[in-house]
Amino acid sequence: MKKSAAPGSKSPSQHIDARIAELGDWRGEMLARVRALIKQTDPEVIEEWKWRGVPVWEHNGIICTGETYKAIVKLTFAKGASLDDPSRLFNSSLEGSTRRAIDIHEGDKINERALKALIRAAIDLNGSKSKKKTSAPAKARKSKKA
Repeated sequence: MKKSAAPGSKSPSQHIDARIAELGDWRGEMLARVRALIKQTDPEVIEEWKWRGVPVWEHNGIICTGETYKAIVKLTFAKGASLDDPSRLFNSSLEGSTRRAIDIHEGDKINERALKALIRAAIDLNGSKSKKKTSAPAKARKSKKA
């Protein structure tokens, strides 16, 4: 599912397409591959274009971002510190209490199964947080009636 853009402007998905094309090297190929894996894992994912040019994938909150630098493609998981990573994909931003990242260098192979599991876990975590937020007021109302 994709958000619609204002008339005459590019949609977030079109911005991401353009970024992949403009990179024109292994980073564009890797960003395209990661994007495809995210969409395979969650066909309902929402693509955004934030912070002056960062691809962002969301489902009930941010799943991850896809930043490109000179020597790496960085996938930053917004709530990565709360995710199990048995395959040890996270290799960057390990010291923080919230985010975790995967730095992908030229020639690196992606463990697709493990990456999809992390994406799914991030979606599930976002879903559990949104359910708690929506159920809290209902509990409060019940306690007032009792």
